[in-house]
Amino acid sequence: MDREGGYVSRPPLLDDSNYDIWKARMIAFLKSMDNRTWKAVLKGWEHPKVKDVNGADTDVLKPEEEWTTAEDSLALGNSKALNALFNGVDKNMFRLIKKCEVAKNAWEILKTTQEGTAKVKISRLQNLTRKFENLRMKEDESVHNFYMNVMDFANSFDDLGEKLSDEKIVRKILRSLTKKFDMKVIAMEEAQDISTVKVDELIGSLQTYESSVNERIEKKNKSIVFVSNAEDEDLESDIESTDSVSEAIVLLGRQFNKILKGMDRRPRQNARHLATDISRSIGNSRKTKIDEKPAQSKGLQCHECEGYGHIRTECELARDGEGFPGLLARTRYVASKLLTCFARARLARASEGSQIHLIIN
Repeated sequence: MDREGGYVSRPPLLDDSNYDIWKARMIAFLKSMDNRTWKAVLKGWEHPKVKDVNGADTDVLKPEEEWTTAEDSLALGNSKALNALFNGVDKNMFRLIKKCEVAKNAWEILKTTQEGTAKVKISRLQNLTRKFENLRMKEDESVHNFYMNVMDFANSFDDLGEKLSDEKIVRKILRSLTKKFDMKVIAMEEAQDISTVKVDELIGSLQTYESSVNERIEKKNKSIVFVSNAEDEDLESDIESTDSVSEAIVLLGRQFNKILKGMDRRPRQNARHLATDISRSIGNSRKTKIDEKPAQSKGLQCHECEGYGHIRTECELARDGEGFPGLLARTRYVASKLLTCFARARLARASEGSQIHLIIN
């Protein structure tokens, strides 16, 4: 398995997708070995040849044992560079350069394969420019991660011979930020000349602003969660209270249904007394309003329903006592009044969350 070494003595590994990064790292690696190694890639190397009597090179290759110290040094630099390139590519790339004896030739083959000819380079540059212009910061992306993406594009431009200036990078970052940085961008554009802002200064300022915004959002979210939990508890309490009132209304309705059914089976006299008892209960609850009547009316009390303001001969209950339909209507009227009171109490509890007050008019 082809793997990039984890030590300084192991060259970076080239594959089909990382040439831009590999090129920069390989140049640094070759220079770190010694100066002649990198020069072997830049200037190339030729096998020493036998010289004629005039000191000119012939076509005859010079045996290695006859090489001078200088020739040995140049050959060693080429060998080191070629070895680094052989070990710095994967198996597919190695097939392209395995027959090379000169490091410069191997380097040019890899460069042409990855970067292409001049025509291909122009096409790649146009494609890269389009992608760079469309680059935008994502909503969940941090300033640091977005800056890394921008610098990847800057390095790619540099590899194609188009170096991006600090001003161009700064302006690209400012117009590509998310909306939460709008106030910061406006403040910077009004306070200083953008053309003089350094990239590292801009990133430091944006990261500080980002931290402040994130802290405010975090505090706001905590407050919302706290209020939401409190509202959930109140809602559960309201539901429990509303359920209790609903159960009471249903229970009350069932009781009155039993009363009405029982009245069909009881003698009329008993039914009349039952309605009289209910009417007295209602009369007691209305005592406050009755007491507000004029003194001359308060003195008149009905011996049938024990209410005030009329006598027995004028009492509707007394007249209905002889006829069951009137008594039944009175009983249903009382039942509807009680059910209405419970319904009002339920609405008051649900809308205001206050104490239930039963008011019978």
